[in-house]
Amino acid sequence: MKRVVVGLSGGVDSSVAAYLLKEQGYEVIGLFMKNWHDDSVTISDECPWLEDSNDALLVAEKLGIPFQTVDLSEQYKERIVDYMFNEYKNGRTPNPDVLCNREIKFDVFMKIALSLGADYVATGHYCRKGTLEKDGKEIYQLLAGVDGNKDQSYFLCQLSQEQLAKSLFPIGELTKPQVREIAAQMDLVTAEKKDSQGLCFIGKVRLPEFLQQQLQPKEGIIIEIAADDSIYSLPKPKFELKEDQLEFEAQPLSYTSSMGKIVGKHQGAHYFTIGQRKGLNVGGTKEGLFIIATDVENNIIYTGQGASHPGLFRKVLKIMSHEVHWIREDLRLKTNETMKVMARIRYRQPLQNATLHHTKDGLYVVFDEPQSAITPGQFVSWHLGEELLGSGVIS
Repeated sequence: MKRVVVGLSGGVDSSVAAYLLKEQGYEVIGLFMKNWHDDSVTISDECPWLEDSNDALLVAEKLGIPFQTVDLSEQYKERIVDYMFNEYKNGRTPNPDVLCNREIKFDVFMKIALSLGADYVATGHYCRKGTLEKDGKEIYQLLAGVDGNKDQSYFLCQLSQEQLAKSLFPIGELTKPQVREIAAQMDLVTAEKKDSQGLCFIGKVRLPEFLQQQLQPKEGIIIEIAADDSIYSLPKPKFELKEDQLEFEAQPLSYTSSMGKIVGKHQGAHYFTIGQRKGLNVGGTKEGLFIIATDVENNIIYTGQGASHPGLFRKVLKIMSHEVHWIREDLRLKTNETMKVMARIRYRQPLQNATLHHTKDGLYVVFDEPQSAITPGQFVSWHLGEELLGSGVIS
């Protein structure tokens, strides 16, 4: 009997994952990760992890599997929270869920599971694992979940072959309604429980308040740039080398305060992100204001009216060499090679046609169509068909 440790989060997905594995004849152990207990940062008045760990315990009892809690709050603070603050401070927008999977669930947690003699670690992610053989070697694939509405492969875009080898995704073949139905038939306490919206395994974190407690507020100005500003119609330079052209096109536009008009004040450019619309508290414009750029050095936010403002759109992004990650190492591009792929720059974004260009300086993703709100610090993932091949941090 193979032993599987399931990350029981106290939600319906991981509960059903544990049930399915038991049905399939595995020896199943439930483990709840406690990733937070720093009360100096008030997250909200609720204590979600207590409720979640109780639900996880009740599910384990119902399924008749051993259960324990592991405290990973120290590693979580070090690897996720500190990293997030640092990124925000430098004007980038991190993705804690992708990081949590890479650093916590499939690294720290997986090592604990393997030390308990586990053959595999299982989670309640909506994605699938495939295997193929190439040159006599087994290669693992990360495939989209069958439920197109819930596919979570994007959140696992930083996993490695070693991590995938030891991973199981029992609910990847199911849709969310099917998962809820199984939980209801089994009379699991989590059957009707709402999906958590908080930071990975911490629960409800109100990000602005959470950040404000760590990053000091600092008043700055909000500037509106007109859609017909001359910066959007500057002639493009001619380039001898494709690389120079890509580098030029991947650069965000540089704005100065003299280009637009002051329309309001804010409490710190580092609290805001490109494409954001809420929280500016500026009224009286014909269309809603969207953030098109943040300048953390000078503490200025640049905005434009409407979702089709030209300042929101770009076709090219760059990933620095050390931040390029291939799940399919065997398909990694060599310098000057290109590959046609589908790509996305955020979770739930429909896949977009794009071409990867590998240069000596890094990897460029060139989209067929301009993309709205390409955000430094976020992850871009690239796919062929149902398979996620790799990802990188947008620079």
